[in-house]
Amino acid sequence: MTPLPQARRFDWSNLRLRVASAVVLVPSALFAAWHGGWIFLLVISIGLALLAIEWGGMSAPRAPVRVAAAVTAAVLAAVFLGHLGLIKTAWLAVPLGAIAAAVIARGVAERAVDAAYGVLYIAPAAVCLVWLRSTNQGEWWTLMLFACTWAADIGAFAVGSLLKGPKLWPRFSPNKTWSGFVGGLAAATAVGTLMAAKSTFRLDLRAAALVGLAVGLATMAGDLWESALKRRFGVKDSGDLIPGHGGLLDRVDGLMFAVVVMAAARLANHLGWGH
Repeated sequence: MTPLPQARRFDWSNLRLRVASAVVLVPSALFAAWHGGWIFLLVISIGLALLAIEWGGMSAPRAPVRVAAAVTAAVLAAVFLGHLGLIKTAWLAVPLGAIAAAVIARGVAERAVDAAYGVLYIAPAAVCLVWLRSTNQGEWWTLMLFACTWAADIGAFAVGSLLKGPKLWPRFSPNKTWSGFVGGLAAATAVGTLMAAKSTFRLDLRAAALVGLAVGLATMAGDLWESALKRRFGVKDSGDLIPGHGGLLDRVDGLMFAVVVMAAARLANHLGWGH
């Protein structure tokens, strides 16, 4: 494992830049999620291509374009199948796409398996997101996903910065604390409950609180996992696409885990849980 310098603390000097980036990105995500259809598919497709480019740059610096192209093609194939309502076929396309990406990367990437993992890392979240938005009241479930994920991130940062205390996982993410972890979970739980109380959800408040908690946990897990991946590849950020934030993968790492949990909750709700 390549040693890295200690992760830098939050730089308050670029706070204005971070806020400006969020002001652009958040309304775009909300608009696409609410309207669905081709707008949603277009935004997702662009985002997935950018994630694949960042993955290629991190995992295969000797052949980033080739790996990024292979991962992009595999992930978008699964997404388009899911958008057409062929969910079972979309899930079948994920492992097949991973194998194809590994074959394409063989001989040019340091480890061809990293190309395969890029597909397995990105595609399931994308298929779950497409399916979630396509369900009845899918726009509300998707907005709840975003709200709980963002609440977990903001709550963790705010509480962790204020209270500090013992580190959560110093080996991979030196700046995250247990106080921030608890604060993020509390914020996600509260927002999940509020979303159910103030919308037309067919989801009772106790179930909504549990969903918020689970999404918060998944968000934290996704964030920590991406930190471990960056250490594995010897990089500090996945890219520099978003001013003040780093790469797109740095911004959606928690969301990629959270959407799988939210999709599972939506499926359980469809089967009768939480009414």
